[in-house]
Amino acid sequence: MSTDFQTSETKTNLMRAFAGESQARNRYDFAAKAAGEQKLYVVEAAFRFTAKQEQAHAKVFYDHLKAFDGTDIAADGGYPVNLTASVAGLLRYAAENERKEHDEVYAAFAETAQREGFLKVAADFRNIAAIEQLHGERFTKFAELIESGKLFIADAECAWMCLNCGHVQTTKAAPELCPVCGHDRGFFIRLAMTPWGVEKG
Repeated sequence: MSTDFQTSETKTNLMRAFAGESQARNRYDFAAKAAGEQKLYVVEAAFRFTAKQEQAHAKVFYDHLKAFDGTDIAADGGYPVNLTASVAGLLRYAAENERKEHDEVYAAFAETAQREGFLKVAADFRNIAAIEQLHGERFTKFAELIESGKLFIADAECAWMCLNCGHVQTTKAAPELCPVCGHDRGFFIRLAMTPWGVEKG
């Protein structure tokens, strides 16, 4: 027998998830600005790309609360404060926050929703948790590249894309300046790391 949505834990968990995703979007927008100020434009783009996905997650959770239109839902929770000036540090914080969402928070929320009989909500928590795991892996990869000094230098030749104009070239290191649009190295990303990259057969 399903729990009454009005008195369910799932109602509160959805609001907590909505708040968490909304805050993540803002944190990533702030982190993107910090990365851009340090001319790490590719990291700025990664943060903004992920922020947009967090906004989409927030909408999924918020839409489940339509029955409570015009009311207030109290939802206490702990939310991270990540204000380091280090871009690698911001990436590491973001990766850890995503890990917690995947491993702990959304796993527990999904289990509660399942137990209370809200199967679609449970599925959404599980599906979004899987996306958060990918976010964590993305942030970890960028942090590792920065920390190892290999954000713009590869161990072997690879395809690099300029995020400003789309120019692609295959070299061991990203060019200092894009030969097409003149934007600096900070705009280059390994083509294999873009969500829109196409491998050539």
